[in-house]
Amino acid sequence: MPIAHNLKKVAKNVAKSSAAIHVKGRKFKQLNRATQRDEKITAKKAKALQQRTNNQALYYFLQQLINDDEDLAKMEVFSLSQLKKMIEMHVSRHDDELEELRSQRRPGRPMTSKHQILEEKVKHDRHLWDTGIKAPDLTDKDTVANLRKWNGTSGGLTVMKHIDVSSKTEIDEMEE
Repeated sequence: MPIAHNLKKVAKNVAKSSAAIHVKGRKFKQLNRATQRDEKITAKKAKALQQRTNNQALYYFLQQLINDDEDLAKMEVFSLSQLKKMIEMHVSRHDDELEELRSQRRPGRPMTSKHQILEEKVKHDRHLWDTGIKAPDLTDKDTVANLRKWNGTSGGLTVMKHIDVSSKTEIDEMEE
């Protein structure tokens, strides 16, 4: 079985050869496979990083909410309905700015790039909320304590319990 080379190794090996690379040649095919492999790995890394960033944004929002609000700062655990309300606040955090951009836009004019990006962000957040978001289990006392003292890194999320919450999930189903 051949050894899987990364793009750097294959390119170095191809550069050693003195002759030009033929389009149907073995070296060209090796280089092509290595390039495709590298692109696939890069795309997967970018997708995973984006998902991790979105997930951390929710956790950071919840942390700020339960630490800064006077009423919530006193509570040790939260009900699932409270968690759903907090997540709904997170999902609708851009609504005011988006509404302002819509009102400023003249009829017949294209959307600004900022408006388009915000629309996509809101659409993505709504889709995640409808299909299910991985959120910290705030009904657990230890998870709430860990979220309060979380330092913002992805490694700190591993000590917390997680649940999947969606807009369509009934509270009765989640408590069972």
